[in-house]
Amino acid sequence: MSMGDQEAFDRFWRDADGGPKAPKAPARSVERGVPEIIAAGIGVITLIGMVVLWPTGKERPDLSEAGVPSQFYRATVTTVDERPCDFDATQTCATATFELTEGPNAGDSIDQELTVNASTPSLAAGDRVVLSYAPESEPGFEYQYSDRERRPVLLVLTIVFVVAVLALGARRGAGALAGLAGSFVILGLFVLPALIDGRPPLPVAVVGASAIAYLALYAAHGFGRTTTLALLGTLAALALTALLSTLVVAAARYSGFASEESFFLTVMAAKVDFRGLVLAGLVLGALGALDDVTVTQASAVDELRAANRALSSRELFTAGMRIGRDHVASTVNTLFLAYAGAALPLLMLFVLASQSLGDVANGEVVAVEITRALVGSIGLVAAVPVTTVLAAWLGRAPKLEEAG
Repeated sequence: MSMGDQEAFDRFWRDADGGPKAPKAPARSVERGVPEIIAAGIGVITLIGMVVLWPTGKERPDLSEAGVPSQFYRATVTTVDERPCDFDATQTCATATFELTEGPNAGDSIDQELTVNASTPSLAAGDRVVLSYAPESEPGFEYQYSDRERRPVLLVLTIVFVVAVLALGARRGAGALAGLAGSFVILGLFVLPALIDGRPPLPVAVVGASAIAYLALYAAHGFGRTTTLALLGTLAALALTALLSTLVVAAARYSGFASEESFFLTVMAAKVDFRGLVLAGLVLGALGALDDVTVTQASAVDELRAANRALSSRELFTAGMRIGRDHVASTVNTLFLAYAGAALPLLMLFVLASQSLGDVANGEVVAVEITRALVGSIGLVAAVPVTTVLAAWLGRAPKLEEAG
């Protein structure tokens, strides 16, 4: 083979691999704008969906009319007097005196008699508590013990969390916190009110989750190609999760009335679709893990490309999938333990009832959690190859930019 033939041969393989002298590189530079166009289009659809499904708040039930207190005020325990109960000397009763520190009767003292049992709070002088206030109740019964005052502890914990995130993440940590705040806003102003208004739960959940994904990813990671590819991977896996959730909920015939809260909502919000709430919960619950996996995959492929610009798209995909397999292996177990931890008291109750594993899993309360874990894990597994393909073929390509 002559020297000229050898150069032509080498040039052919470099061009086939997308090398810097590939004749079609300029066309690929146009192709690199596709992810942004798709993301922008889906973003517009998401905004339209939010406008169409936006809650009106009309004819919303008032919980206070059903006897549910809506006003709570802080108080301090001044004295606790324990003695045998008048109605049963074998039981112990406690008269607790509370001094209101806020509210319309701040400074007044309130007495309440409590029967001491396993669920009764162990109160002592100086404890800070919260009392519910129902002004329409009979005189002397307007205030009732509700719970301990935990807001100072939660505030300190929140401050520690924010400082830790900012110390490690710096600017990106601040963006992540902004995205977290935005998620709360979308849930509080759109998703929950829309569900209460009787909007179809699955579209509400999909639109709300999509809006959260846009806000959380771009706020934390900036408006870059890697973030856009992670977003597209998230949305694709979210769509698969929604489809799979619909099929499973229909096949399993979940009623949506497995929890006490559902039965209470039937009285307060008759328009709510409770089977749809199961669907909405499955979709929203999967979003957090999807964000984690897709960002990791897109960033990993981007770093691999930066470390070795000679890698082809196929080689980037293969290397990225090796990272993704390790990530999925650990995340699936994390999801299982998270759901098991949340349902730990319930699982203990089933064990004490000496039920078989099949009987425990068949109950709707547990079956919904199993479905949540499995559907979320399937969506998570699907997110890895989808995001890796997008990042390997449509990510930043320095060689193409130089050729263009």
